[in-house]
Amino acid sequence: MKSLILFIFFTLGSIIAQKSSELPLNSTDGLTLKNVKAEVVDHNGKTGIKVTKADNYQEGETIVLLPDIEFQNGTIELELTGEPAPGAAPTMRGFVGVAFHIDPDNSSSYDCFYLRPTNGRAENQLQRNHSVQYVAHPEFPWHKLRKENPGVYESYVDLVPGEWTKVKIEVSGQKARLYLHGNEQPTLIVNDLKHDEQSGSIGLWLHSSTLARYRNLIVTHK
Repeated sequence: MKSLILFIFFTLGSIIAQKSSELPLNSTDGLTLKNVKAEVVDHNGKTGIKVTKADNYQEGETIVLLPDIEFQNGTIELELTGEPAPGAAPTMRGFVGVAFHIDPDNSSSYDCFYLRPTNGRAENQLQRNHSVQYVAHPEFPWHKLRKENPGVYESYVDLVPGEWTKVKIEVSGQKARLYLHGNEQPTLIVNDLKHDEQSGSIGLWLHSSTLARYRNLIVTHK
């Protein structure tokens, strides 16, 4: 009987500690579009939303804020694609990712992991090493982190522009891990999140030069 009681106690504790939110992203209803436009599309046999910069784009963040999700610690999972938008400069990489810990009073303040899909199979090895990136806007953009800590906040992973990529972000206090393609080992480990104590919303992040797609978001809180 004692063992049964302990089993029930720990099981209930685990359920209470982990609450999941699911957003299939098969509709634009409820999404807050910042400097972007979005529509539902079918791509490579899967349904999601396509996001590009707004027709009336003004210099600033390009992001889709998700409704009714407050996140500090836990996991964020989804599938996404990224590729340079038509007409983008040759130096653009299809920058696409996920922002979290977004300040409710300032959507320009957040932590973020993002991908550079065209770097994944580049012929230049240094360029390949810049396939994934961590940033913390506005204080720690990529160029500041790269200059002050070369190689610490970015890494290599195989990527193909326009192909659906499974992404999982695991956050616990100051630490975060980025997993791709369903791999058990992380592609990038960050041990000093810049906004670790900041609870906030989650956003679908992209650069203004990017054509991005997103689907099947699952958030588990801990």
